[in-house]
Amino acid sequence: MASRNTAIFLLGPLLFCVAMSSAARILEEVAAPSKDKEHLPELPTLPKVELPPLPEVHLPPKPELPKVELPPFPEFHLPSKPELPKVELPPFPEFHLPSKPELPKVELPSKPGVPEFHFPEPEAKP
Repeated sequence: MASRNTAIFLLGPLLFCVAMSSAARILEEVAAPSKDKEHLPELPTLPKVELPPLPEVHLPPKPELPKVELPPFPEFHLPSKPELPKVELPPFPEFHLPSKPELPKVELPSKPGVPEFHFPEPEAKP
């Protein structure tokens, strides 16, 4: 059943490609200029259109704006900062850690040896 569905599914794009290639072939034949027709018809010349001149625009002069003066910034006095009492922290407590106990040294069993490998030296080329 799956192979039948796959065959039907693939048949659609195949037919589409066939139709497009034949359509492209027909367009190439129609659009290609023939060797006999080298003369193109003369195009009529279009009349030159002249636009009317732009009217002159006179703008009124800019009005002079009055100079604005801001009022003087008032002076004011802030009260002095209050003195804060000096805070002393309590002394940091001293503490002693017990000495680190010495652990017995444990010897691990030896690993099986990996055989050493040496690359062969290249021979001199004559």
